[in-house]
Amino acid sequence: MTTHTRSLLAALASFVALGAGAAQPDAPSQYPSKPVRFIVPFQAGGANDLTARVLAQKLTERWGKQVVPDNRPGAAGSLGVDATARAAPDGYTIAIISASHAVNAGVSTRLPYDLTKDLNAISQVSSLFYMVTLHPSVPATSIRELVAYAKANPGKLDYGSSGTYGLQHLSGELFQYLTGTKLVHVPYKGGAAALADILTGQIKMGFSTLLSARPHITSGRVRALAVTTRTRSPAVPELPTLAEAGVPGFEVDQWFGIVTPVKVPPAIVAKLATAIAEVVHAPDVAQRFSSDGSTPVGSTPAAFAAHVRNEVAKWRKLAKEAGLRME
Repeated sequence: MTTHTRSLLAALASFVALGAGAAQPDAPSQYPSKPVRFIVPFQAGGANDLTARVLAQKLTERWGKQVVPDNRPGAAGSLGVDATARAAPDGYTIAIISASHAVNAGVSTRLPYDLTKDLNAISQVSSLFYMVTLHPSVPATSIRELVAYAKANPGKLDYGSSGTYGLQHLSGELFQYLTGTKLVHVPYKGGAAALADILTGQIKMGFSTLLSARPHITSGRVRALAVTTRTRSPAVPELPTLAEAGVPGFEVDQWFGIVTPVKVPPAIVAKLATAIAEVVHAPDVAQRFSSDGSTPVGSTPAAFAAHVRNEVAKWRKLAKEAGLRME
């Protein structure tokens, strides 16, 4: 073998070694060393997108590396989550998911991914409650009175939602299932449109966010009876939870959380979780969340993974027993 041939082989070996090294994920101490893609599975302007952009800005400031929102809407949010599940497991693709994705996983039989197996749970970002809201013409000032009225008038009390199989729709289905009542679901193209028809009395009931409903509660055009989450909210401490008010087992939380592809190294998952927990509890971020009734969470990966599993199981059980199926 000539000296020239040996030199070429040595150069080739060095090139291959560099390429192999470049393909490996960053060590935790180096991460992130380049921009991070932040997939948002819905269109710009919605709650998912706004929450993601707040986090992206704060993570960019923290790391000195761009965290770039990438809106990938479609198929009720499943296209963006599928793109995340299929991305390289190097920590440079993260996504925001919400309770709606757990609903999809529980109700649909055709998702291209398994929410509990094909993605790494990083951290729950926040918790957002709905309120049971009524047009004042409904003769009920408490949940117990509402249940009694609904039972006395089966099929006559209608409620609006942001769309079929959305979280507001499933809130109504869960309410009927747990109370033994029969309501009429009226889907709209967004929660704002549903609330607008509650204001006029076109429909009588809904599950509304504090941000959208507060002015109308203050003016008396809408009556709020309870919150849907497990515990009362500091934003409206006077409102009981539905479970407290007479519907044991009711819990609906419009939560947001962060996931990555499933094989991202545990050390990078831990670093992401720590950063997100610190960011969501920063005073300016917590204030931003509280403006719409959200509470920052910042849970561990294990806690968020358990939460997602529990949510999927809850909606799957409801779908089976109530005969719901999204095709």
